[in-house]
Amino acid sequence: MQAIIMAAGRGSRMEHLTDDKPKAFLEVKGIKLIEYNVALLRSFQVKRIIIVTGYKNECFEELYGKDKDVILVYNPFYEFMNVVGSFFMGQEYLDLNEDVIYMHADTLCAPEIMERMIHTEGGMVLPVEFKQCDEEAMKARVENGRIVEITKSIPLDKADGEFIGVAKIDRSVIQELKRSVKKVLKEKNFNYYFEGAVQDMIDSGKDDIIAIPTDGMFWGEVDFWDDYSRACRMLPENLYEIAVEER
Repeated sequence: MQAIIMAAGRGSRMEHLTDDKPKAFLEVKGIKLIEYNVALLRSFQVKRIIIVTGYKNECFEELYGKDKDVILVYNPFYEFMNVVGSFFMGQEYLDLNEDVIYMHADTLCAPEIMERMIHTEGGMVLPVEFKQCDEEAMKARVENGRIVEITKSIPLDKADGEFIGVAKIDRSVIQELKRSVKKVLKEKNFNYYFEGAVQDMIDSGKDDIIAIPTDGMFWGEVDFWDDYSRACRMLPENLYEIAVEER
């Protein structure tokens, strides 16, 4: 199994905290967000990890430049594109013969979520926290366990929950996903999130994009100061221990 991590953004909403480092280098309990995620992946025997960088990419070069299992891909257009552009930069490095774990560098999740996701069958498997969403959430509509719509613009009263930003992509759909990513960019949708390509697959008839519930297990996306504060308070010890052992 392989992984691709989106880590190009500065995290401007974190203000001065990212003046001298990428958001993925913010620390929780003394461990960088990116270190947590790499350690978590390796605890599930993910050997090949692609990290798409942008802002302050030299930080990643210093941390992982000598790691033979990490492929660093620089997105020079990170200031002008959203996440779908970074995925496009990294997708050419994917091995078509292996399943893929997709992650955001600023999202942490409990190992139990990762394990459930890895062991669930589907073209794509997306963990969803079923709840009342806010406007900022990447919202999903789910019917019979399958995602039928995924976008921030779903009306609040129509959304079933929030996609947490971690997914498993079966090897059988990598080429289809790559085509959707390319299509989105050819249509000059440079502001799209990765989920825009997922939605294109759904619109094209892909019907095995599976939602699995987080069931109250820990996860957190660090977008704002409050998110960061929550992650610092609530990070489970088992996730912390995984990162420490990797060090």
